[in-house]
Amino acid sequence: MAEMMPQSALVPDSDYIIIGGTGDLALRKIFPALFWRFLDGQVTSSFRLIAAARQEISKKDFADRLRPFCEEALYHADTKDTDFELFLKLVHLVKLDILSGEGADRLATLVHEKAKADRPCIFYLAVAPSLFGPSCQLLKSAGVVLPQSRLVVEKPLGHDYASAEAIGTELQAVFDEKQIYRIDHYLGKETVQNLMALRFANVIFESQWNNAAIDHVQITVAETVGVGQRASYYDDSGAIRDMVQNHILQLVCLVAMEPPSHFDADQVRDEKLRVLRALRTPDLGDVMRGQYQDYEAELGKSSNTETYVALKLAVNNWRWAGVPFYVRTGKKLATRASEIVITFKSKPHDIFANGRSSADQDDLPNRLIIRLQPAEGVKLQLISKEPGPGGMRLFPAELNLSFDDTFGGRLPDAYERLLMDTARGNQTLFMRHDEVLAAWAFIDPILRDTAERPPALYKAGTFGPEDNLSGQGPSFWIDPQSDFRSEQPDSHS
Repeated sequence: MAEMMPQSALVPDSDYIIIGGTGDLALRKIFPALFWRFLDGQVTSSFRLIAAARQEISKKDFADRLRPFCEEALYHADTKDTDFELFLKLVHLVKLDILSGEGADRLATLVHEKAKADRPCIFYLAVAPSLFGPSCQLLKSAGVVLPQSRLVVEKPLGHDYASAEAIGTELQAVFDEKQIYRIDHYLGKETVQNLMALRFANVIFESQWNNAAIDHVQITVAETVGVGQRASYYDDSGAIRDMVQNHILQLVCLVAMEPPSHFDADQVRDEKLRVLRALRTPDLGDVMRGQYQDYEAELGKSSNTETYVALKLAVNNWRWAGVPFYVRTGKKLATRASEIVITFKSKPHDIFANGRSSADQDDLPNRLIIRLQPAEGVKLQLISKEPGPGGMRLFPAELNLSFDDTFGGRLPDAYERLLMDTARGNQTLFMRHDEVLAAWAFIDPILRDTAERPPALYKAGTFGPEDNLSGQGPSFWIDPQSDFRSEQPDSHS
C-alpha cells in the first residue's frame, strides 16, 4: 500500500453507502475503484463502506463475488492478499428493501454511529432510475439526509426531457442541488481532464481554438463488442440515448466551451451549459442511424433501434460559426477507440508546391488528436522536412505525448477519480440538473424526427453503414493516422 500521498490528493474520512451494493455496478465498478484507492492510501482504515442490498448476503459470499473484479489490483506488484482482507474489514453489509423500508433502522444506526459535520456521508444509488425517488424518500424518512450527506446517481437520467425533469424533481425534493453528484464516467478519464489543461494552461492552443484556425472537429466513440447482456436495456435506449445524450455531448462541451474565469465547479458547468444551448438541431440529412446485422437475432425480435449513429453538429456562436462537429458512435465496429480530432485549416499559401504531385502526403493539415482509449495520449501532427540532401522533401510527423511512456505505471480508472471527488465535495466533473435538461432538449427533436426511419444495416467489423462512406448522408471523415478508414473530408475553409 502507498505510504505517501500528495496533500492535494488527500480526502476526508468518509462513509460510502452503496444502495444496490451487491449488484452489477457496485461489484464491477464501485468497489474495485474503492479498492484501488485503498491500495493507494486515499481510502484509509477510518472509512466505512456500507453495501445495502435487498437480499441478505454473508461477508464471505460478498468477498467471493467481488474478488474476480479486483483481480487486476490483486496481481499488482505491491498488492498482497492481506490488503484485500483489510479492505473487506471496511465493508458493512445491510439488508435493505427500498420499497418496504425493511432494514432502514439498521442503516440509520450505522450512519449515525460516526455522523459528524466534517465526515461526508455519500449515498450512491446503484439501482434502476425508477428507484431513485423511492430511495431518496426512504433515506429522508430514516433520518440520514444530513447537511454532510451527498447523493451520487448515474445514467440513464431519463428517457427524454420530461422523464429527466421528473427524476430531477424527485432528487431535489430530498437533496439540495449542491448535494447531488450526477456521474458521467467519461469526465473522469485522464485524457479528458488533460483536454482542459491543454486548452486553458497553454496559450499556444487557446489562441488558435476558433473558427479562424480550425476546419472541423471529430469525436468518435467506437466499440467492437455488441450489446451482449444489455440487449433488453439497450433496445429501449439506442446509441443516441446511451452515448450521444451524455458522453459525447459532454466531450463536445469540453472542446467548445469558453474559458471559465476560475476552475470552479459552477463556472465550468455554466460554460458547458452555454454550449448545449448553442447547439443547432441537425437536419435529417445530417443524421445517420445504423444497426449491425446480427442485432435482431441477438435481441430475439425485430427492432428499429440504432446501434450506430453519426451526426454533423453546429455550435451557433461566434467562436465556432462555420465549424462542423462530426460525432459518431457505434457497436461492433472494426476497432475500439475513443478519440477527439481537431483538424486545423490548410495553410493559405503553399510555397513548396512547385514540382510536387497532388498525391504527396506532405499537404496534410495539422491535427491535434486526443486519444481517450486505448493508448491514452495526445498527438500533434505537423509537416516536417525529411533529413538529408536532395532538396526540400516534406513528410508528416507528429509530436506524441503518450501517457504510458510519459507518466508510466497505471492510470487510475475514471470511477476512482470521481468517487474521491464526491468525498472532497468537488462537483466540477459532475453534471448539473440544468445541463441534463439542456442535453435532452437538444436530443429530443433528433429522436422524434428519426423515430420512423429504419436504421441502415452494416456488417459487424466494419466502419458503419456503407451510406456513411459513400456520400449518402453526412460525410464523416476519419483521420488516416488513426485506426479508422479514411474518406476525404468536405472543405470548410
